[in-house]
Amino acid sequence: MAGIRRRDVMTGAVALAGAAAIGLNPATAAAAGRQQRPGAAAKPDLAIGDYPVVARVRSQRALEHLKVLSDEIGPRIAGTAGELKARDHIASTLRKLRYQVTVQPFPVADKFLGQIRVGGDTWQTGSSPQGARNATFEGEIVDVGSGAPDSFPADVTGKIVFYAGVTNDANAYSLAAQRGAAAVLVGRLSATADRKLSAFSPTLPTAVQIPVLGLAQVQAEKLRDRLKSGTVRLALSSDHYTNLTSYNVIAERPATVPSDDQGVVMVTAHYDSVPGSPGANDDGSGTVLCLELARVLRYLPTRKAVRFALWGSEEYGLIGSRYYVNNLSDAEASRIEGCFQNDMVATSHDPATVYWLLSVDGADNAVTQAVGAAAERLGYDPRVQGPVARGSSDHVPFFERGIASGNFSWRGESGPAALEPTYHTPEDTIADNVSLERLQVSLELIGAAAYDLLRRE
Repeated sequence: MAGIRRRDVMTGAVALAGAAAIGLNPATAAAAGRQQRPGAAAKPDLAIGDYPVVARVRSQRALEHLKVLSDEIGPRIAGTAGELKARDHIASTLRKLRYQVTVQPFPVADKFLGQIRVGGDTWQTGSSPQGARNATFEGEIVDVGSGAPDSFPADVTGKIVFYAGVTNDANAYSLAAQRGAAAVLVGRLSATADRKLSAFSPTLPTAVQIPVLGLAQVQAEKLRDRLKSGTVRLALSSDHYTNLTSYNVIAERPATVPSDDQGVVMVTAHYDSVPGSPGANDDGSGTVLCLELARVLRYLPTRKAVRFALWGSEEYGLIGSRYYVNNLSDAEASRIEGCFQNDMVATSHDPATVYWLLSVDGADNAVTQAVGAAAERLGYDPRVQGPVARGSSDHVPFFERGIASGNFSWRGESGPAALEPTYHTPEDTIADNVSLERLQVSLELIGAAAYDLLRRE
């Protein structure tokens, strides 16, 4: 009993010291502890260590970083200029917060991207590796529908042929080239209302000597709307990016409370996005959650080191996180007591009302338990479900290395595969797909859970 009481006293002392260290008024902390949280089902019953986190995290502060990533930088494709600009913003922010920042490079594959300028709009698209590379063209668009040979124009010399719904039809591309097309645009259309399709790099069965760009569904729909009003001209480019390097950004602050504990608690997200998408929710939201928690946790006393990791190249197969985990020594890996991966933590999509705890095997572990317990203390537990089994994010390499890990995300009630229609599309913007309330809930849950692990003996 004496040992238990001593741990409770020590934990309380650490938390109170943290509140004092950041200048948190006890009255302010007490008010935060009594106030029902936005979107919560019940009033909170906070542990003493929750106060310095819950009273200080602000989704509005995180939003300022998201404006840089999503509105100013836009698409952040692995190894390209957009991702590198995001890397620099993240690293600079963490250095200003006095973390020990390491930028970890790793090679990534070539990228095939396109760009369209029509009217006052500029759209990023995919580009076919089997089409003309590093080519530019400006011209008039001809909409050929599905490209059926019996309705295809006899002569499209010097025109840009626009298909909708055709992706890998060898005859369609060959026919366009044979009849003089200077370039081809391919727009994918979804047959269901609950999913819109992203930009893509068409895989052609045979090479053609003209650019072939793959448009997102919303881009194809906007182009068809323009064509209804008359002739449309546009400028396009087909770009091949080679010798690319992507980067992880790792920031650490050592433990501050004297202890024999050599443990590390990680809070992570990926900062890249898919072609054509500004990636506000996926995963700009997780990235700015990390930056805001780094601000709040920087001066709080902990028995363990806190480490933030922002991954490059997640969208191409968890490349950054795998590189990081694969390069850990056994001793380094054994120090990591938990990895909180945050992926898509702020969608405003109405049906995405559940905050899912996702582990690779569906089993509880240190991080999913910590978030579940935080949800109960904060009054959010009716909105939280899991853990359930799901991979597909950067918690997977940690699980494979035997490290407790989970992915945390807002999804639909029917299950974690129920994603918003704007997932991976140009409409994944702050205006169309970010809820500050849900971002605030995510900040409080992960912040309280991570700080709980950081304080434990």
